[in-house]
Amino acid sequence: MIIHVVQPGETIYDIAADYNVSVTRLIEENGIINPENLVVGQTAVIAYPNSVYIAQEGDTLDTIAGAFGVTRMQLLRNNPFLSDRNNIYQGETIIISYETQGSVSINGYAYPFIDRNILRKTLPFLTYLTIFNFRTVTGGEIVGSDDTEIIQIAKDYGVAPLMSLSTLTYQGKSDVEAVNSILYDEEALEYHINNILSILRERGYYGLNISLVNLEQQNRLAYENFMTKLSSRIKAEGYVLFITITPRVILTSNEISFETVDYTVLGQVADFLQILSYGWGSSVGPPSATTPAFVTNTLLENAVTMIPPEKLYSGISVIGYNFESPYIIGISRANALTTDAAIELALLTGSTILFEERSQAPYYEYYTTSAGTQVRHTVWFSDARTIDSLVKFIPQFGIQGTGIWNIMNYFDQMWLVINSQYSINKVLPEH
Repeated sequence: MIIHVVQPGETIYDIAADYNVSVTRLIEENGIINPENLVVGQTAVIAYPNSVYIAQEGDTLDTIAGAFGVTRMQLLRNNPFLSDRNNIYQGETIIISYETQGSVSINGYAYPFIDRNILRKTLPFLTYLTIFNFRTVTGGEIVGSDDTEIIQIAKDYGVAPLMSLSTLTYQGKSDVEAVNSILYDEEALEYHINNILSILRERGYYGLNISLVNLEQQNRLAYENFMTKLSSRIKAEGYVLFITITPRVILTSNEISFETVDYTVLGQVADFLQILSYGWGSSVGPPSATTPAFVTNTLLENAVTMIPPEKLYSGISVIGYNFESPYIIGISRANALTTDAAIELALLTGSTILFEERSQAPYYEYYTTSAGTQVRHTVWFSDARTIDSLVKFIPQFGIQGTGIWNIMNYFDQMWLVINSQYSINKVLPEH
């Protein structure tokens, strides 16, 4: 796999010729929206298959899969353009396999209202699907919407659905009072665990992914008590337990750091422990990458001293942000945008995309005028280089995999980078 960075004056035709690939394939695999107007600094991924097949008249996914001894899902991973098609056309090039190095587990997050076409296109790349739905409220009650359809679709694609539980709203607001009403009240704690089990049984989940967004030294022992009891109860019924930790962020005017907490006990009671920082529709943090590589490296260096690496997942947030300067702590807010939107905005503003090596993230600046005052904008987002650097931590540290926040938009380059280099672990049968 090669990640090409667009240079001044380069066209899509130049890049295709340089790497001996078709223009159509380059555009399709990378999801390039404006192929005739590339942005300097934009990336293009070139992945060379290990085996391909030229479709014949009457071929279907099932007949090709059977002929090559692969699963239908593998063909959908390697040829995502087929996700919404019933027919394969004579003469089409179908990728059978890539020469992968090692395997990874992928836990993707989605809201219940995810576009079903995006969901079906993404599911072949996933081991687990965490459905971000259920929220703990005061006294141990749980609220959430109907997610039975998305659970069944996940199972149809051989993906294990996980019940997500936190005190977070869809907008990222956390209810500390609800947390404390359970942590320090044994009766409420037991009631809450019973509610969790009831939902797991009724909805047909594979397991639970519970987020601890308020974990700190002061409440660590209370959380350990809760997780120990929860683990015992749900494992007795055959469910898997993920514990997702969101490190407590410490903000200054130009620096991001994280409070270190001992995860040893949590790592012992959980099947898997995931370190993930969520991203929302807006950000109050200082201008920076959402998942800086140097921070992930530091967090994993610390985590593997407490938790067996094979139990660990590192998180990737693929949400970008458009920050305005000057940045004022507690007041300034940045609006979220996807990678495609960030590239579109760079094209619109005539910006050149730069790259910050320490964070392994692309960014650019542009200016607008508001009430006669010039406003500087800094856009940070993720591209193929970001994903490649973060996924490489999996073999580097020997950890289990990564959690993707979130899969609500299809990120072509991310899946091409992962799929062309790694095979995807599965815990459910894949057809």
